[in-house]
Amino acid sequence: MQNDGDISLGFDNKAYPAGTHMCLIYNDEAERRMIITKFLEGGLKTGEKVAYFVDTISPMDVYAWLEEMDIAIPQKNLDAAFTAAEAQKTYCPDGTFVPDRMLATLREFYDQAVAQGYPHCRISGEMGWALKNLPGSDRLMEYESLVNVVVTTHPVTAVCQYDASRFDGATILKCLEVHPYMIVRGQVVHNPYYMTPEEFLGPA
Repeated sequence: MQNDGDISLGFDNKAYPAGTHMCLIYNDEAERRMIITKFLEGGLKTGEKVAYFVDTISPMDVYAWLEEMDIAIPQKNLDAAFTAAEAQKTYCPDGTFVPDRMLATLREFYDQAVAQGYPHCRISGEMGWALKNLPGSDRLMEYESLVNVVVTTHPVTAVCQYDASRFDGATILKCLEVHPYMIVRGQVVHNPYYMTPEEFLGPA
């Protein structure tokens, strides 16, 4: 796998470095669905390893959704090329959110993609699971900040989805502080509110 080089995100006409970490803060479900559909399709079209972590519908609904949009999922290698999984079970497999464990999951996802010969890999997660008051969920922004460290060595391209109608304003502001890029009207922009992990978390 290449550790550098630009990729298409699928929803605009620009190229971005593999490992770009973005937030999608939305209040328009149709726009969210369009952006995420194109993001997933973009990865599948270029042969990337793709994963989607769903909170509001079931994993099987994701496959149906992509099928309705005429997006081809490689049937001969379905489990490896594209995976849809429940967000809560992914981020909190034992009912508790542990940032280091999820960061290790990201590294493992990248390492599996390397071993399987994929050129790049990408993920997107619906973050509503963090509103269920699970133990450790208050550490979500710590995790999001540390993702920026992980992607320097394990460049997983990521879109983290936050529903502005469900998350409070303070959380949305923190979300902006830990994502170097944000998606605005279908375009990726540099986030002026972003703080490096050292700034956000303080010295190690």
